[in-house]
Amino acid sequence: MSGKPSTPTFAQRLGLGRLALALWHQPVSKIRDSLRNGGPWQEKITERGRHEMELAARSLPPVHYAGPTLEVHLLTGKRFWYQTAFCLWTFSRHSQRALAPVIYDDGTLTEEFRAPLIRLFPQIRFVAQADTIARLDHFLPAEKFPTLRERWVNYPNIRKLTDPHVGSHGWKLVLDSDLLFFHRPEFLLRWLEAPARPLHAVDCETSYGYSRGLMDQLSGGHVDDLINVGLTGLNSDELDWERLEHWCHTLIQREGTSYYLEQAIIAMLVTGRECAIAPAKEYLTLPLPPETHHCHAVMHHYVAHSKRWYFQQNWRHALKSK
Repeated sequence: MSGKPSTPTFAQRLGLGRLALALWHQPVSKIRDSLRNGGPWQEKITERGRHEMELAARSLPPVHYAGPTLEVHLLTGKRFWYQTAFCLWTFSRHSQRALAPVIYDDGTLTEEFRAPLIRLFPQIRFVAQADTIARLDHFLPAEKFPTLRERWVNYPNIRKLTDPHVGSHGWKLVLDSDLLFFHRPEFLLRWLEAPARPLHAVDCETSYGYSRGLMDQLSGGHVDDLINVGLTGLNSDELDWERLEHWCHTLIQREGTSYYLEQAIIAMLVTGRECAIAPAKEYLTLPLPPETHHCHAVMHHYVAHSKRWYFQQNWRHALKSK
């Protein structure tokens, strides 16, 4: 019998990899995230602030403005409805315009969570998930668009692209729910009055999840840096869903799935286009102190560890800001 140790089998290596993930990588990642969030004590304060924000959303005072309404589009559900309420309420308040939001239900938006939104925005329109699925089945059948439909099920972010635009027409401004407005959003108001080119925000760092070479190759141009889709204005009539299916399939086949797939796809969509780009200092992604204390920017987009200030203090500031 040979004295050499046997070569680990694939199954053994896979088991060791999973063990390392469970015992080392995941705990280290959680500790790192906790420290970025201020540590366990701050996380408790943040969670308490989140709960208080949800309660406050039920008693926001309605805003009443005369004149034509503005249509904006959001995807939401029971986990995020109160963030949607604050986003829309602060937008309307500082715009001094009535809103007619179009809300795409993620399948969890029961009457309990719709009622506070209806109270604030009587002209709101809800698109039930069953209606969205019926529209997808008609315009994006799974046998022809298998990647987009699989991502729709397993990657909810793609719904911010598919749900407002599939089988629809015209320009739409799609907002993330974790936005707060502190001053009049002139840039967005001008775009909504006369949309003529794609709109997007500016990120704090380039986050696409895929190699630039592959993205450039598929889009046929040079994909710009720092595109963020917390604010996205696109024309439904211009979207080529067969091309988007090809892009999604190729990106995933070659480089795997990514949390940033939707952002990568939209960055590719606007490649080579003249865009309306939200001024980065006014429409701020990842606000941090001292800005989170003073709120000089028109809008904050609370991504990643900036949610600490979002839940602890800035929704309260938004209630007081004029």
